[in-house]
Amino acid sequence: MHNLINSINRLKKERQAIILAHNYEPPEIQDIADITGDSLGLSVDAARLDNPVIVFCGVRFMAESAAILAPEKKVILPRLECGCGLADMADANALRKMRQEKPRAVVVTYVNSSAEVKAESDICCTSGNAVNVIRSIPDDQEIIFVPDRNLGAYVQEQTGRRMTLWDGACPIHDAIQAADILKAKKAHPKALLIVHPECRPEVTKHADGVCSTGGMFDFVEKAKTKEFIVATEEGMIYPLRNAHPDWIFHTVSENAMICPDMKLISLQDIHKALENLEPIIRVEKETADRARLALERMLAIPRN
Repeated sequence: MHNLINSINRLKKERQAIILAHNYEPPEIQDIADITGDSLGLSVDAARLDNPVIVFCGVRFMAESAAILAPEKKVILPRLECGCGLADMADANALRKMRQEKPRAVVVTYVNSSAEVKAESDICCTSGNAVNVIRSIPDDQEIIFVPDRNLGAYVQEQTGRRMTLWDGACPIHDAIQAADILKAKKAHPKALLIVHPECRPEVTKHADGVCSTGGMFDFVEKAKTKEFIVATEEGMIYPLRNAHPDWIFHTVSENAMICPDMKLISLQDIHKALENLEPIIRVEKETADRARLALERMLAIPRN
């Protein structure tokens, strides 16, 4: 293992590459990464950094976003089969049909979506800025929210806006039940509950904080306790514990909250990707240009 890591670091230097890893990736992948974070934050990092080669350890839509925002760079996804169950629930043809049925509506698309779906959208959002994105749209404007109905329901509750919600959900977050929450709170009565907004409304209503993965770090930093229940994919526990090794973080359920796609990439895959500089993520130029516009509109909105 030590030799493999040394070889990866050598190749990374030779290729002038940088390794980005999502917060849900396995610990050994997060450890070797130059930057860890949430999906859009990593894509923005990819665009601002000077490295000509980006090794993106996450899932395909994340690497696509990086390629869209940094078209002059080689964005490599070590395993092409790293997909996303939520992103797969929306497709560009179906969205075009919905737009035809509601021609006056603004389409707001969560970044957990394919490049083709982003290209059919007016503006993107993240789980951390979705509320601000919706508030930036005139009150009398009809809105279609794609593809996560749970995030959409949370945003509706926060903003009072009624939206047409696409019928999609993250299989991992949607599986968390209110019963899981109540059981965890009973087992850890002193802990604060942090919930990802991709969870069901009956789950988020029990939360002390509803946060994106990036927002979870901020919530923990500001909290007056040092014990937390974390309702998201289990990989998030690792960076939280790294940041606060003396604090206590509980998973929300006895059932494994694991995204299989986020666990596919291995150190061997990263080594092979750096050796061969592939597989490269390519987004067709017309699609990339239209998707970039939706992403840039989102990035222009103030965070607070």
